[in-house]
Amino acid sequence: MTTPSYVVAPPAVLDPPRSVPTVVDEVTVRLVAGVVLAVGVVVLVSGRWWLYGLLAVDFALRAWGGPARSPLAQAVLRWLRPRVATAPRPTAFAPKRFAAGIGAVVSSAIVGLSLAGAPVAATVLVVAMIALPGLEAAFGFCVGCRVFAVLVRWGLLHDEVCVDCAPTRRPTPERVPADC
Repeated sequence: MTTPSYVVAPPAVLDPPRSVPTVVDEVTVRLVAGVVLAVGVVVLVSGRWWLYGLLAVDFALRAWGGPARSPLAQAVLRWLRPRVATAPRPTAFAPKRFAAGIGAVVSSAIVGLSLAGAPVAATVLVVAMIALPGLEAAFGFCVGCRVFAVLVRWGLLHDEVCVDCAPTRRPTPERVPADC
């Protein structure tokens, strides 16, 4: 299997991003969501809240600089994606980036709540962080991406953030983004 042109070697993690991709592979995104789901289950069963600290950093790196900055996405690209024989499915990155930002905030809240002695509230968020990546991994339904699309339609996000998601754009058949 050849590496798609939109998969790049990871730069040094803290170097400022020169550019983030406009398109990512939906199959890889779903595999990453599956790993996030698995971490959520481990946290729920074991109470190891600190794992969400690692996820918060990874989500933030992915939202800031794209999948090339995310150790989790890079691990999935190297070890899981080559074992999945499905052809790449390009999808717009901007909604996925927005969803990663939400993941960073919620993961940070889980750690904060657990440190503050509020395990019930942290557990509620962990359940959400199991359900939402579960929807993405199993069905390709990205809730954060849907929220992103609504914000673009309402004009709360500028439509140039994701040209393919803009309500005035008619995507061509070869450029129909999955989450817009």
